[in-house]
Amino acid sequence: AAQIEMLAWGDVGFYLVTPGGGLGAAAVQAAGTPEQKAKFLARFMGEKPTLGAMCMTEAGAGSDTSSIRTRAVLDEKTNEWILNGEKIFVTAGDKAFNEYEKLGKGFLVVWASIDPAAGRAGMRSFVVEGGTPGVKVTKLEEKLGIRASDTAAISLVDARVPFDHILGSPTVEKTTTGFKGAMATFDATRPLVAASGLGVARAALEFLKEKLAENGVEIRYGLPRQKLTNIEREVIDCEIMLKSAWLMVLKAVWMADNKQPNALESSMSKVKAGDVGTKITQKAVEILGPLGYSREFLLEKWFRDAKITDIYEGTGQINRLVVARQILGYSGAELR
Repeated sequence: AAQIEMLAWGDVGFYLVTPGGGLGAAAVQAAGTPEQKAKFLARFMGEKPTLGAMCMTEAGAGSDTSSIRTRAVLDEKTNEWILNGEKIFVTAGDKAFNEYEKLGKGFLVVWASIDPAAGRAGMRSFVVEGGTPGVKVTKLEEKLGIRASDTAAISLVDARVPFDHILGSPTVEKTTTGFKGAMATFDATRPLVAASGLGVARAALEFLKEKLAENGVEIRYGLPRQKLTNIEREVIDCEIMLKSAWLMVLKAVWMADNKQPNALESSMSKVKAGDVGTKITQKAVEILGPLGYSREFLLEKWFRDAKITDIYEGTGQINRLVVARQILGYSGAELR
């Protein structure tokens, strides 16, 4: 988490295209068998830089991952899965799937239903190797922020993958194991997304303090709040928000590292970081006025980059529902 925070302090878009397993490897780690982990993850320790990506979001199934329409049908004659569907907003999808001279062969983890009537119980994830026939990157998004990172739309038309590329047990059973695998992926990665958002916020806050100091404004710590100027209070409030959000990230990551259930803490850290990142970067732009709004400095970029933390890997609203369910014990239907 600390490493990701520091990389995002430099450039969160650049961090997102840093070679590594990304969400694809996280999905394999969460839902794969020991044999699958050994098979699919070894490439990320090779000599060539390689990327992995996860394809879950669809035009009609954003935060409601149980409503995905991509289908996987088993061809019993060839013992292959045939995948059909459309995925959008795939982070690093282009570089993970298409061939580039200086990149190793990556893969996509595609979430699909093997039994639409079963709802969540029918959800499974499949490793789709880069260059698989029938799979195509159809669009690269033009975005508000994180522009260094490609965000792809991906089409699957009769794409065939080997039978053992279904993550988890190859036995198809009507249980919620597949959906739980998706959620376990997010429990592991949401605190890391939160850390990246806080890296952006820290960069903006440090820039703000630097510019204030250049203009003779020093923050007088230790004084009663009523004796501080409005700018001093606002800067200190930003520092408090940043530190509290970072402590929440550390707790969620520590729990994941120690194999403790962290669905609550993971979503709490994501909600807090998304909120804090947006508020701090916006406040920095607001205080510095023309300097913050000008493209001469990076502050306006950090402002644009920060918002994504509140959107991808579960929006702030969805994560608040997760927190409510965890604390109150309500079902998703009861909170609608």
